[in-house]
Amino acid sequence: MVDIKKEQERDELHRAIWAIADELRGSIDGWDFKSYVLGMMFYRYISENLTNYINEGEIEAGNEDFDYAKLSDEEAEQAREDLVQTKGFFILPSELFCNVRKKASSDENLNMTLESVFNHIEESAKGSESEDNFAGLFDDIDVNSNKLGATVAKRNGKLVKLMDGIANMKLGNYKDNSIDAFGDAYEYLMSMYASNAGKSGGEFFTPQEVSELLTRIAVVGKDAVNKVYDPACGSGSLLLQAAKILGKENVRQGFFGQEINLTTYNLCRINMFLHDIDYDKFDIAHEDTLLHPQHWDDEPFEVIVSNPPYSIKWEGDNNPILINDPRFSPAGVLAPKGKADLAFIMHSLAWLATNGTASIVCFPGVMYRGGAEKKIRQYLIDNNFIDCIIQLPNNLFFGTSITTCIMVLKKNKRDTSTLFIDASNECVKVTNNNKLTEKNIKKLVDKYISRKDEDYFARCVSHEEIKENDYNLSVSTYVEPEDTREVIDIIKLNKEIEKIVASEQVLRDEIAKIIMEIEGQ
Repeated sequence: MVDIKKEQERDELHRAIWAIADELRGSIDGWDFKSYVLGMMFYRYISENLTNYINEGEIEAGNEDFDYAKLSDEEAEQAREDLVQTKGFFILPSELFCNVRKKASSDENLNMTLESVFNHIEESAKGSESEDNFAGLFDDIDVNSNKLGATVAKRNGKLVKLMDGIANMKLGNYKDNSIDAFGDAYEYLMSMYASNAGKSGGEFFTPQEVSELLTRIAVVGKDAVNKVYDPACGSGSLLLQAAKILGKENVRQGFFGQEINLTTYNLCRINMFLHDIDYDKFDIAHEDTLLHPQHWDDEPFEVIVSNPPYSIKWEGDNNPILINDPRFSPAGVLAPKGKADLAFIMHSLAWLATNGTASIVCFPGVMYRGGAEKKIRQYLIDNNFIDCIIQLPNNLFFGTSITTCIMVLKKNKRDTSTLFIDASNECVKVTNNNKLTEKNIKKLVDKYISRKDEDYFARCVSHEEIKENDYNLSVSTYVEPEDTREVIDIIKLNKEIEKIVASEQVLRDEIAKIIMEIEGQ
């Protein structure tokens, strides 16, 4: 069964987003709308987060009536330096979301007010350790854009409606929600505006259920780890699953990720803050992971979770330097220029700790295609790096019905076999998509742990057998699908056929008699 509480929380969040969409309909297209909503959600959150932090400290000190939102800017300034050091940013009381919203409808210069507030928040972190984590976070919220309206008055009218809509969202305490509220909003906004939202370039949001499965497999046997890494982190949903499952306090040195898309990179950093990950506990970089990896000084990683883009183009052997890159050179060949999938696999393997696990969503073609991809698979199998391959159900991801797989990598396996799991039927249908339930996830994780053969579901396969199958890693090659066709009793069927033939002969004889009688006439 699908978790009712989760679905109720999602439904409530979706209704709130839809209400805002109704208010802004016709002026802001889907992709831009997403940025305005999520950016304003972030502004509200950090305002409330800072206020609650200060108020709790004052209440503990005996000042029970204290409310930072009611403090003068002059008095608040005295705490700026300390707050930047502890929280990574500072907001004046007058610039808090709640106070700006109170005056919004009567503020003829609301667009300028918001622009000034956003600049001040980013500037508050300059020169501090949190500077990189705050720089450019509000870049996608253009409060002076003509998309909001042709005149200042019309723009401000839209901004008032946006702030009111965000204020009315029952978001509560993000970290206590059973859903990833921010991530779910991101996914829902993409689904609302599919024509503009990330369908090109292989940018698909990883459903939270898939994120949970990936992460639970990657942390099997671990109560605490040093670092978690995602080389194509998107909006950060996989990193945050690790925080949720392990507890952020049990990821000692923090969360690391890299994202090539600027907007999504900003969303990821915002998402970290929204889930109360301190600025000194995450490092998200903006660059091309394959060509310009940014975390050489931070690897290796105990846990790697990722859903990299499927079959994107990259430089490959057009760049003669890449074959000497220590991440790719061990295989002796580069992933094809038009299919970078296994380049991400090799990158993840290179940065995986000897006691670590990498759990990665893959396009199924990488499991059986020939050429360079076959040579890379051979390297992975011959060196005993592939721990498990899981065939997932189709239609799990928004925007594509594609069937995907999970590849699990280890550098220190307990044997030389590879586990293959056929999970193509482990799901329930919800609206137009399939979903993994908690029961499905538990079954798959349990099977991964036990590694016991099960007819039509799972099988441990030796290195020799994979080699005999020309290093084909398709689950269907090793796990026989269950034959659900009706069993036919051939003896019974033959008797029935005999009866039918006999009946046909009787009928023919009767027809012949009738014809003879007619001809006799």
